[in-house]
Formats: sequence, structure tokens, C-alpha cells
Amino acid sequence: MPFWSSFGASTDSASALNEMGPGLSRQDDGTLRVTDQAGAYLRVRSDGSSPYVRVDPSTAATPGLASHTRHAAPRKASGSSGPLASVHVRMDVDGKATSSKTLSTAVPQSLYLAMPCRGRTVTLWVEEPAGSDIPFLAVRANAKVPFRFETGRVAAMLLVALLVAAWWPGSRLWRIGLDTSSVRQRAAFLVFALALVALAASRVVSAFANPSGSFHAPGGYTYDFNQYGHLADSLIAGRTTIDLPVPQELARAADPYDPQAREALLAHGVSPIYWDYAFHGGHWYSYFGVLPALLLFAPFRIVTSWFVPGGRMLPAGVAVALLLLGVAAFGSLLVIRLIGRVAPRASLATVSLALALVAVGSNAGYLAFRMNFYVIPFAASLLLSTMGLWFWLGAAGPASRRRHALVFDGAPPLSWPHLTAGALCVAANFGCRPTFVLVALLALPLFWPQIRLALPGRQATRRDVRSIVAACCAMLLPALVVVAPLMAYNQVRFGSPLDFGERYQITVADMTRHHTPLADLPAVIGYYLFLPLRATHAFPFLSIDPAPLPSWSYVEPMVGGLVALCPALVCLLALLPRARRRLRGHGMLGFVWTLLASAVALMILDAMKGGLGWRYMVDFGWLASLATVATLPSLLGEDADDGSGAGDEPQDRALATASLREPWWAHIGWLRYLARLLVMALVLAGLAIAFMALFVPGRDDALTGTDPTLFERVQDWFRIV
Repeated sequence: MPFWSSFGASTDSASALNEMGPGLSRQDDGTLRVTDQAGAYLRVRSDGSSPYVRVDPSTAATPGLASHTRHAAPRKASGSSGPLASVHVRMDVDGKATSSKTLSTAVPQSLYLAMPCRGRTVTLWVEEPAGSDIPFLAVRANAKVPFRFETGRVAAMLLVALLVAAWWPGSRLWRIGLDTSSVRQRAAFLVFALALVALAASRVVSAFANPSGSFHAPGGYTYDFNQYGHLADSLIAGRTTIDLPVPQELARAADPYDPQAREALLAHGVSPIYWDYAFHGGHWYSYFGVLPALLLFAPFRIVTSWFVPGGRMLPAGVAVALLLLGVAAFGSLLVIRLIGRVAPRASLATVSLALALVAVGSNAGYLAFRMNFYVIPFAASLLLSTMGLWFWLGAAGPASRRRHALVFDGAPPLSWPHLTAGALCVAANFGCRPTFVLVALLALPLFWPQIRLALPGRQATRRDVRSIVAACCAMLLPALVVVAPLMAYNQVRFGSPLDFGERYQITVADMTRHHTPLADLPAVIGYYLFLPLRATHAFPFLSIDPAPLPSWSYVEPMVGGLVALCPALVCLLALLPRARRRLRGHGMLGFVWTLLASAVALMILDAMKGGLGWRYMVDFGWLASLATVATLPSLLGEDADDGSGAGDEPQDRALATASLREPWWAHIGWLRYLARLLVMALVLAGLAIAFMALFVPGRDDALTGTDPTLFERVQDWFRIV
């Protein structure tokens, strides 16, 4: 559209050089310096032949600016050396003003600005503070916008079209049944996994190229994002404390946890005071779980020391990429196994919709966006929990029929290796994010047929008793092996096996006394679930939605609550009553109720301990999503079996797969058609919201500040005028 609307442009400006306001001065390298923001403008005449003006960048400012590379230089602070990579501007045409826009010299298409009306005098105001260097050479009116094929935009459109084609109610995917023994389906999953590996590899390379570090603002706190790396170094050295300098003034302070007392120390030049480290007994500690440092960061330091003296510190972003790769892989396997339990005859369309639903509902996109050390305990526990549940769901599957099965006379057999592996993973949450240990409660409904044999009044056989004892040992001993050393670690550090040190963190409040006021709890819980989306007219069409509270509590800027971010969760509320009989027939009703109860308990705990945080939704979002997945086949009409186990064998699954040669309307009624349309629309809406939320200004680590070039490139996908 810009190309065709400017096709008849004269491409001539009325003046060879712009009229420059008194608030700008030309530097020797061709850039502009803002000396007075009130007079920082460039003015040019237009002949009305084009509705666009073009900003010419100064190529002499920085060598990288003219090349338009994918990653622009970071935005410089006011008064620093070097030009800004992104500049805020506002255009007036004959006195009619437009809204502010951001131009990036690394994104050529952003340098074309649409005029609000055809006029004669165009004034471009530079909205940057005094002392900023602006990489602009001139502003040209009567510009002709070049025709451009944007690969990213077309790829995004093709992806949306592919998803719609795959999930449309009459598509071929609805007539192919899930068969985990199928070579073709396993090959398709392998392709999916390789795509995830390629994506993770790109993030790993990026994290190694741009490792996180530390910075200190004069008169402020010191922010060090290598907390796990420092913790690993301490473990290698045989210490529980982190070897970072401790100011004597802080060590002698009467109450180092009082924010006002720390502000007074900072005002007197006391440094460094590390933000979000735990301070106890005159030493620095990490209150984050120790297992990632022990299993990832310490081995990396040791292995690299074979090649580099002293070794290298593993960047936090690399650890996050590897952990999230595991989450994607085992989370997908868990969803497939869960679908196989509740609906053995489910189609691949249902499975793929369920995978997308869990990806959105778990807020995994938030973790992939942040990529810093705060994400590591969430990603690690999410990986361990999905692995643990995957093992436990498989304990009563085909593996239970092998030689290593525990056989019961009054209940199905269980695979003790699956029990052991699942217990080991779930217990390891104690060393990552301890709240995830609540996942252990899911063992009760999963293994209730075996547990009830030990209840009073039951006449268990001798083999039942032996198998029950063996199952308890298979689950409790691995958990004890993991938890006991971690409790001893806490005892050495803080004098209590259950004290992880979060009370001693240096943060916005005194955590030794702070708790969320009871008056705030209903609002915080309501925001977690139902904070609505706030639409805007400009990219990314969403904005931060305020979450006011009666009194002060921690509030992270959020786009919406769990239901707003993943609208497909409404299926859970609508379908659970209808799905109860089917779930009970498959022995999964208690499992779904426990998923929901655990999600509610974790949400309340997060609200009480941490306030309102986007990242805290990771704790309970994935549990609610799994419960929704378990009820989804009921809405889609793919739970037609009677719960007797039919569909477990390959020949049963083959019979359940509709003939691909027959028309789709031979196998689907209009109610089921509408249900599939509804689920498809809700899942696609969730994917769109998750994508747009990545670009929302004002959120933590917003791309407008951390990567303005990427923001500008994607924003250009939605420009049509």
C-alpha cells in the first residue's frame, strides 16, 4: 500500500537542505546533537505528490548504522558518546501533529513516515533529551516508498494459514487417530523436536554472544545477573556463601533489610549492595534453588577449565534455553500420554490443539522472553514436573506389563522404574522451586487403585502387600535421596532445613516482615485469573493493564490474567460437568480435580508470598491447562468409547481412524463442527495474544528498550499506510 499510494511521487524536496531548529547542531561526523529539546526540529517543503516523507540516516556516525544489520547497537544514554540506535520523533504537517513514533536506523522501512494530510510544510520534531546524538542527515519530502517483500510477514501469514487449514473441522488431521506406535507419527514428532532444537540452538548462540553481566548505577544498587554462576563457583570451592564483597557499613547495619536504611547507605556512597541476593550473617547467599547451579553451571565451569584457565561461567540465557527445550519436549510427551489415557481414539487435530493450549496456558512464552536467571528455577521445576508426571502416567501403561512390573491381585500392575524416575524428578523440585513439590499430590489419584488396597477393611493378598511395600520404597527412597542433602544444605546456611533464604533477600520490601495484606488477596487472586486485556489502536494492540490494590503489594506489569491470556481455559469450566463420567471411566477424574486443587493452592500461595507477578502464573497455569486438555475430547466428540479400555490396541485405533477417502461431513455433525471451530478460534486467539504480549511496552524487559530493532521490524509487519 505505501508503494502504490506514493507511486506518483516527484522524489524532489523543495530544499536541498533542511531548515534546522536552534535546538539541533550538526556534528563533524554528520550526526545531530540535541542542545535544546524545545527547538529540536527539521523542516522541509512538500509539493504534495506523496503522502510520505523519508529520513536519511547519517552513515558516518557509526559503521553499523549504514549496514542495517539485524541487531542494532543498544540505545545509548543521554550525553553518552555515539548516536542513538532508535529515536523518538513527532511530525507536524501545516500545524497538524501526529503521534510520536520510533525510528530505527537498522530498520530502513521505519524511516518512511506517513503524513497525516497533504500539506506544504513538514516539521519533524526530535523527542530526545539534550545531549543525545541523533544519526539523521536530513528529512526528504515527496518520497516514493520502495516495493518490498517482507519475508517475516509472509512467513507469519503462511503459519497462520497452515494452522487454520490443519485445525479446520473438515481437515484431514481430524481423521487421523493418535497412534504412538506409528512410525510416521513418531517421525513427525521427531521433526517437531528437531525444530525445537534448532530454535534452542539459536538462543544458545545468542546467549553466548551476549552474556548477561552486572551493572551499577551511582548511588544505587548493584545488579548482578550471574547469580547462578557465582553460586556454582562457591559450590566448587566448597562454600555455601557467595564470594562477593560485603560493605562493612551494610554488615554493621542494625537492620539491613529495611529499604529506607539501605537507601541511606546508598546515598552515602556505600557500595556494592547487590539487588535480589540474600544477605544473612554478613554474607551473600542465593535464595534460588541450588540444583541448576549444581547440575548445569558447576559442570560447565569444570569442563571449560580443561581448555581455558579457570574455566568459563555459563551464561544464564544458555541454561534457560536448554531447560525450556526440555520443557517443550517432555511437556509435549506428557500431553500426548494424557490424551492417550482420557481419549485413546483422539485425532491428531485434538492432540495438536492440546499442545498449543498447554504452551499458551503454561506461560512458557514469558519464560522464553525473559531469558535471565529469574527464569531458571521456574524452567527447571517445570521440566522436572512434566518429566515426573510423564513417568508416573506411564507407570500403569504398557511398561507395567514387563518383567520389572509390580503385580497386584486387586489392581493393575505398576512399573517400578517409572515410579522411581517420577519420584526422583518431582522431589528434585525441592532444589529448584519448592512450590512445585505440590505436584507429588497427583500420585494419590494416579495410583489410587493400588493405594486403596492398603486401606483398613481391605483384604489385601500377600502379593498385594509385597507390591505396595515395594511401590512405597520405589517412590520414597529416591525422594529421600534428593531431599535430605538439600535440607542439610539449608540447615548449614540458615539454621533450618526448610529455610531457603527468601526472607533475607535485598528487594523492594523488608521480606522478614512483609506479607501481602489480607485486604489485597481477593483482588490479587481475581487479577491472576480475570485481569482483562486492554486493547490499543497501534501495534502491538495490547497494553499493560493497571491492577490497583487497596494497599501496597508487589505488582508486576501484566497484560492480562490467566483466562485472558489463554481463553481456551473457559472450555474447562464449561466441560468438566459433562466430562466427569468419561474421566471417571478412565480413572482420571480424581487426577483432574487434583490438578485444579493444586493450581488453586499454588495461586493462593503465590498471592500471599509474592503478590501479583506475571512469572508466578507459571506455577499454576500449566496445571490448569493440563486439566483443560483432559476435558477437551468431550467437547470435540472424541471420547465416544465407554472407558473399558477399547482403543488401546493398534487394531482398535485403526478402526477408530475414519477413512480418508470419505467426505468429512460423513463423520461429523453440525454441533461437533461448531465445537471444533470454537476451540480452534480460542487456541488461535491465545497464540496471537501470547505473540503480541512479547512486544507490549512497559512490561519487564520490554523490547522497546532491550531490542528496539526487533520491535521495529515486527511492527512494520502491521503497517499498511
